[in-house]
Amino acid sequence: MTKQQHHSLKIRIEDLYTIDPMTHTQALFFTYWDKYNIQVLSGYAGTGKTFISIYKALEDVLGGRQYNKLIILRSAVSTRDIGALPGDLEEKGSVFELPYYEICDSLFNKPNAYERLKEQGKIRFSLTSYVRGITFDNSIIVVDEIQNLSYHELYSVMTRAGENSKIVFCGDFRQTDTKDSGIHKFLSVLHRMNGRAAFYTFEKDDIVRSGIVKDFIIASEEI
Repeated sequence: MTKQQHHSLKIRIEDLYTIDPMTHTQALFFTYWDKYNIQVLSGYAGTGKTFISIYKALEDVLGGRQYNKLIILRSAVSTRDIGALPGDLEEKGSVFELPYYEICDSLFNKPNAYERLKEQGKIRFSLTSYVRGITFDNSIIVVDEIQNLSYHELYSVMTRAGENSKIVFCGDFRQTDTKDSGIHKFLSVLHRMNGRAAFYTFEKDDIVRSGIVKDFIIASEEI
């Protein structure tokens, strides 16, 4: 592959589709994105919390603003215990990366966008178990599935944010897959930080994934 061919594969801001908010809560998130360096998106599944967080993050990272990369963090908790995962650190984390491949494929007009962004150093993925001792400067940190993190993990993640960084927390408190969730204590701490954090609650009316998902969630709450 020639240098010119390799450059043509590079993901750029021009390749990013323009995404408009689909609900009132999404619109609030878009409006206040630049104002707060700590943001918390909580609520129902299928409301686009992670999708719009990654979109806004990549818009800034690729748009030449002060952020150099997107850091995606997630706990190694699944909906059912499948035992210890084999392989090295990258192999252990790969199964938890799958949603972000799909999101990036939807956001860009190029195939294999997620892998290319990782190769360009614009995206970095890690399990929360391996972030201790790391400082993320000039980065946007998206912490996904926060309902599955213990308070110790949330504390550790929060203290990784370095100079000139933004941190975004996404989760659905109705889908906690662990008995050790520290989310309520963590949110109490954020609320004490003198208005430094923005909070968005996504309700049933914000579900945009599909009509099937919306109808199922509504029906499940009637049982």
